Amino acid sequence: MEQHLYLNLAAAFEKQITGGLFKQGEKLPSIRKVSALYGVSKNTVIQAYLTLESRSLIISKPQSGFYVGQVTGFELPVPDKSQPSVSPSHKEADGLIGKVFQQLTNTRITQLSLSVPAPSFLPVSKLGKCLSKALLNLPSGGTGYSDIQGNMRLRSLISKRAFTWGGNLDSDELVITAGVMNAISFALMAITKPGFSVAVESPVYYGILQLAKHLGLRVIELPTHPLEGIDLEALEGILPNLDALLLVTNFNNPLGSCMPEERKKKLVEMITAYEVPLIENDLYGDVYFGEKRPKPCKAFDQHGWVLWCGSFSKTLAPGYRVGWIAPGKYLRQVLRQKAFHSLSSTTLTQEAVAEFIDNGGYDKHLVSLRKRLFSNREQFIRSIGAYFPEGTQVSRPQGGFVLWIACPKHINTAQLYESAMEQKISIAPGRMFTLQDQFHHCMRLSFGLDWNERLEQKLKLLGELVTQFTLSN
Repeated sequence: MEQHLYLNLAAAFEKQITGGLFKQGEKLPSIRKVSALYGVSKNTVIQAYLTLESRSLIISKPQSGFYVGQVTGFELPVPDKSQPSVSPSHKEADGLIGKVFQQLTNTRITQLSLSVPAPSFLPVSKLGKCLSKALLNLPSGGTGYSDIQGNMRLRSLISKRAFTWGGNLDSDELVITAGVMNAISFALMAITKPGFSVAVESPVYYGILQLAKHLGLRVIELPTHPLEGIDLEALEGILPNLDALLLVTNFNNPLGSCMPEERKKKLVEMITAYEVPLIENDLYGDVYFGEKRPKPCKAFDQHGWVLWCGSFSKTLAPGYRVGWIAPGKYLRQVLRQKAFHSLSSTTLTQEAVAEFIDNGGYDKHLVSLRKRLFSNREQFIRSIGAYFPEGTQVSRPQGGFVLWIACPKHINTAQLYESAMEQKISIAPGRMFTLQDQFHHCMRLSFGLDWNERLEQKLKLLGELVTQFTLSN
């Protein structure tokens, strides 16, 4: 029913836009106003607007609203919903991941393959002052171990921030980790054993695939829509035989999808009924381009089946390695894994991050970060529309740092990678993000770089390479 409501609303606005009622650049009515006018939920309005954006009719602007979009550069459609087999697969892209990230620190290469913000996007100087203050404030200059659950001040601040999306978390329900992958590792080791089945999005971040393979897990890839996330009907068909679920519900990497709240609520109801734990990777949740932060599934979890994971690596300091997990009913098991594998988290960086948050620096930084990333997203999509060949599709993420590009079907982006590297451009071929024989014509690009004329020229050059591959096949 909810799906029909937002599609009908989107159709009504599309008719008004194409009919000239709303002009190019004109601001659309606020979500609150449309909700009251049409008698629908705010989430229905949001999904209608996102649908219009996917059709290149409107664009969103952070802290401002939705506007009728420009035509040039925005005519590219979004990629289709993925259609993986829901049978377990283990065919990793042999050697491709290592090849792509072999040049990770090479500053002579334009790193479109790396999904982290450029150093210029980060408050390096302010963090340095917080680190110096941590040295003075901590006992013995921070040389001792921290509590096994992590810095109490930091846990309290994370729990307070959770109230912004309806989270009711106590600091004692949180465990600090060395980044989000460390949190996910603890979660998987706490709730699975070799041979267990875990379902993920498709495409999915390659690090998840490598970790699951290392732990001897059977990976099931789910059909995923570039706007709405996983297909819940496909999930329901395998849920009775599933041992765990691992999702990025807010701005999935690499597809960029953000699951609507109604679907998140339904998902939590489904996993609760079948008692299947959900590991929710919410590290991109604070990097949203809309009016407010999207809720994670944890907001709807009443019985502790959601293990909510996050990190400051994508927003503040990748090298500080500060993340967290709220493991719900699995707190004891996660603490046991941490005791086995690390015992304590890095004392100084925890306190420095807590200091930065506590003095208000984090929220101010996020406002600036979101504006810059949104502007970059617009520049990237415009350039892709201008320089890439006909038949190209591009995602429209409402947050995060990455775009998912689907080139014409006959192009192999693993081969394209080799040609791009000759021009000092690194991309992430689509085959890296699956264990199945799919996404060969796709790639992930990061827009978390400083936008300048040189970067635009690199995108133009990449588009020319894609065009050459198109013409030669």
